[in-house]
Amino acid sequence: MKALLMLENGMTFEGTGFGYEHDVLCEVVFNSAMCGYTELLTDPSYAGQGVVMTFPLIGNYGICYDDAESTKPWLGAFIVRSVSGIPSNFRCDVDLDTYLKQNKVPGMYGIDTRALTRVLRESGTMRGMISYGEAIDPAAMKKQIEDFVLKSYVPTVSDREGKVYGDGPIRVALADYGVKHNIIRCLVKRGCTVKCFPYDASMEDFLAFSPDGIMLSNGPGDPQACVKSIQELKRLYDHGLPIFGICLGHQLMALAQGFDTYKLKYGHRGINHPVKDLAANRVYITSQNHGFVVNADTIDPSVADVSFVSMNDGSVEGLNYKNGRVFTVQFHPEASSGPLDTGFLFDKFINLMGGSRI
Repeated sequence: MKALLMLENGMTFEGTGFGYEHDVLCEVVFNSAMCGYTELLTDPSYAGQGVVMTFPLIGNYGICYDDAESTKPWLGAFIVRSVSGIPSNFRCDVDLDTYLKQNKVPGMYGIDTRALTRVLRESGTMRGMISYGEAIDPAAMKKQIEDFVLKSYVPTVSDREGKVYGDGPIRVALADYGVKHNIIRCLVKRGCTVKCFPYDASMEDFLAFSPDGIMLSNGPGDPQACVKSIQELKRLYDHGLPIFGICLGHQLMALAQGFDTYKLKYGHRGINHPVKDLAANRVYITSQNHGFVVNADTIDPSVADVSFVSMNDGSVEGLNYKNGRVFTVQFHPEASSGPLDTGFLFDKFINLMGGSRI
């Protein structure tokens, strides 16, 4: 079926629909990864976004359920140059098109994703809409885009069930803002019992678990919208437990300490982003997915030091707090997909909680 993508600046891109061919409004962003689309599709941080893949061929190894980072795909739409209808991989459970249909995720292929990516790099991420069919009304699409307001998806992706993972001696309370499963796996394999708490849990909720430390997860959207979470993180910081934050968790802790955040022009999304460890004077390749960063000019040096910076644009990629018990990073040390160069940060967290007990 014919598909038309319109951006808020009025530009249009015509292609062909696949997956769940249903009109959708979304924030259009791009990802530079060459692989790992199963992990991307199921990363809650992409909730509500239309993701453009810069790599031209997607779907060639199908979908493997074991690689999923949550129970379902969350993104608003999937936009690719070419989609493979015949996956070839011994681990494949289902082809990409069928998977998107089953989970009601709109897809679009056959457009010049290189040209689209250049537009997003030059103009920044934009609101957009994909419509399907032979009688598409561009004027109506433009009006819907103008009326479309981006919202916070953290309440949608945060799990309220309070699930517990692992049975190790180290107790970790995880603030779930849209957690990727591999964060939990990385803790469990290091001897942790991990209990998930919803995004709006209070300090008392966390402390009732008698945790040895607090894990702050990744998640979607503007961190400044998470007002309740920021208030509780300020209280948890003052309580003194070890805290490790990733991505959105990193931004929320910064806001809790009075620092500021801002939206990047087109964000960092991919699995090959270099960051520099300022203390070790070495560079790591990291997996990233975020549109907001901590404003370096607002960081109080008496409260925290910058630990990592992006080698691409110099933005803040990590903070070590002066109380010696809290550290956060903007990138994903658990990767999935991506390099595992910075997995040692989970070991650092274990050590802050008293070290391995297995």
